[in-house]
Amino acid sequence: MPHPESLANRFARLQTAARSEPNPPRALRERRLQSLGRLLRDNEPAIADALRQDFGHRSAAETRLLEIFPSHEAVRHARRHLRRWMRPRARPVSLWFQPGRAEVRYQPLGAVGIIVPWNYPIFLAAAPLAAALAAGNRALVKMSEITPATAAFFATLVGRYFADDELSVVEGDVTVAREFAALPFDHLLFTGSTPVGRQVMHAAADNLTPVTLELGGKSPAIIGPTLAGSPAFVRAVERIVIGKCLNAGQTCIAPDYLLLPAGLEHSFVHHARQVLARCYPDIDHNGDYTAIVDQRQYARLVDYVDEARAAGANVVDLVPGATADPLRRHLPPLALLDLDDGLRVMQEEIFGPLLPVIPYRDLGQAIRRVNERPRPLALYYFDSDQGNIERVLDETVSGGVTVNDTILHIAQEELPFGGVGPSGMGCYHGFAGFETFSVRKAVFRQSRLSAIGLFKPPYGALFDRLTRILLR
Repeated sequence: MPHPESLANRFARLQTAARSEPNPPRALRERRLQSLGRLLRDNEPAIADALRQDFGHRSAAETRLLEIFPSHEAVRHARRHLRRWMRPRARPVSLWFQPGRAEVRYQPLGAVGIIVPWNYPIFLAAAPLAAALAAGNRALVKMSEITPATAAFFATLVGRYFADDELSVVEGDVTVAREFAALPFDHLLFTGSTPVGRQVMHAAADNLTPVTLELGGKSPAIIGPTLAGSPAFVRAVERIVIGKCLNAGQTCIAPDYLLLPAGLEHSFVHHARQVLARCYPDIDHNGDYTAIVDQRQYARLVDYVDEARAAGANVVDLVPGATADPLRRHLPPLALLDLDDGLRVMQEEIFGPLLPVIPYRDLGQAIRRVNERPRPLALYYFDSDQGNIERVLDETVSGGVTVNDTILHIAQEELPFGGVGPSGMGCYHGFAGFETFSVRKAVFRQSRLSAIGLFKPPYGALFDRLTRILLR
């Protein structure tokens, strides 16, 4: 665990370097992005091994699909568009100030901080880093203590591929995290839970550090009323179940609960079982199904189930015959029916392979249920009726939406990714990330042929006539 002084010194080194080079040229930014890309490409198997060590079991295929691939995409996208992103953007000038010219110039903020969670520690370090490096910043990264092998390995790799005044990685526990959040960064991006996000924002406020908070919450999936009995219903079940089971549900934008037309609950269970039988044959020994990250998270999920069962909920095995194993932290997916709203599983972000299934009478009731709760990070809607789709898009507020699938909006580099209210603040990915980590400097260029001199003191009759024209 680093001593507070060493953490302060790391930050000071980055900050001094950033101040001495306030606007790195494109070639240097390109080189840093290339280094990040090489770090990922050269070390993919070893990264997967570190994640497997931290989780007890982590699907190597999911590591490639959900960590390495989107990280590469973020780097590639930034490199492909960097020249255009860095170009000053002309802005219109009001008639009264012509022939002056206006533009917005993008400059680095300086030394930025990134706090990384445990569920996707490589992707949720690399994606914001791609944006921060493209924008010309130096960065200090705090990895999660819950995935220590990955944190240590990533710190070692960064030391090989980057100078310590370009990018540095911090390991350590919650005490180090608090010290990290209290540093006077030029920007701080945090990914994690809403309660911890409040603490991060409070710590950053003392330095007036601007923050981007990527939080979570209860992201709903809704099956629309037109899908009953159709092949589209079966496909919706498949996409919801797969989205829920990626990383064993330990995904901030996983479907947290399902709203579906009343009477379709048992049909959902039937088709979900078929999907899981195909995707995870012999799930108790299947290498594609990930373990719960640690004993605390496993116990929390089991407590949700025990509380729901004690309250009379119907707990349904979506893989009949599968067995939970606390030693391996193996938890097969479960559907929870007939739930009371006051249960913890209905109030807290689940972050695991448990899916509450909640019936609704009509689409308006489903929309009201979503809107009565804190605004979610993601929403998933399945329907063939375009009017219903537009209604849900118009009448609900969430950080992002995927229609007729789950998860995929996060993989679109041209779309901003972020939450709203309790699910987050600010956004990144693609150009949105470049903007997040940049100063948008307003520049006005005065012309030699300017009438502004007519408005200087002493104010008199000419001034009065001109202002009357302006205010007309």
